[in-house]
Amino acid sequence: MKKYNFNAGPSILPREVIENTAKQILDFNGSGLSLMEISHRAKDFQPVLDEAVALFKELLSIPEGYSVIFLGGGASLQFYQVPCNFLIKKAAYINTGTWANKALKEAKRVGEALELASSADANFSYIPKGWTVPTDVDYLHITTNNTIYGTELRKDPEVSVRLIGDMSSDIFSRPVDVAKYDCIYGGAQKNLAMAGVTFVIVKDDKLGRAPREIPTMLDYRTHVEKGSMFNTPPVVPIYSALETLRWIKRNGGVEAMNKLADERADLLYGEIDRNKLFRGTVKEEDRSRMNICFVMNDEYKELEKPFFDFATERGMVGIKGHRSVGGFRASCYNAQPIEGVRELIKTMKDFEAAH
Repeated sequence: MKKYNFNAGPSILPREVIENTAKQILDFNGSGLSLMEISHRAKDFQPVLDEAVALFKELLSIPEGYSVIFLGGGASLQFYQVPCNFLIKKAAYINTGTWANKALKEAKRVGEALELASSADANFSYIPKGWTVPTDVDYLHITTNNTIYGTELRKDPEVSVRLIGDMSSDIFSRPVDVAKYDCIYGGAQKNLAMAGVTFVIVKDDKLGRAPREIPTMLDYRTHVEKGSMFNTPPVVPIYSALETLRWIKRNGGVEAMNKLADERADLLYGEIDRNKLFRGTVKEEDRSRMNICFVMNDEYKELEKPFFDFATERGMVGIKGHRSVGGFRASCYNAQPIEGVRELIKTMKDFEAAH
């Protein structure tokens, strides 16, 4: 039986990315050594890093004056590393869920950080609106897509201050005006690569301004100056990211990924809204295209487990919703084929017909 991977992260990767990475794990560039065992300073690996950086800049149209680095520690480390490097007097945060809240908590360890707006009052089922950013903050931090609650900022905010964005789960799914940001970061395991590498895009001339002594490993300048090679980088995850970046370029770039994201979301939300058994959990205008959350309608609540079991038997993997929301979550990252969404919709229709 064919499996359809809707896991929220680590998550689906293009099949050719998996196969190409697997080949290099067995024999890297015909060297007779595995990608897993080569030195990160081997002459064959530097081109991998260089090409990955070049494709990042090309696909996102990153302007001059920005560096792309690959680190460990996940986005969770960035929650602290970002304010270490960029918080000078005060920062503002939009609290749209678990990860945004954790980022805010870590920033408060560094200095003054304001919760500018929050949607906690409705279990983060919408993106806060109508807020005004103080002009005296160093940056506004946003979490562009919320994997747990299923909300998404699909456009870069129009504000008078610099932006910092956690784009762990929607990077390369839409065009981004990078020039508005001092930093964009994310764990790669949702929409870019296997787990184990974190991407960071930083504006070079904004580094070195923080009024604190930053530990060597937390100072972005350390990694920019050494081209992500200050310490041993996660070699295999970086290679899998490179294969994904190549795949994105071959398949039409970010514009094509954006179009496919719309298509998948329109299909699945259309069925959620049509099907009498289900309902969405997020305000319609704030619905995520990456993590589509839905629950049973109240009168059919007792069918939640039977539907999960039915979907599992049909090959749907990873659709159980996060405990904070319940119900179901279909993660539709760039690598999710339309076929997978159509099969999930068919499963929902067949279950409705049986009940």
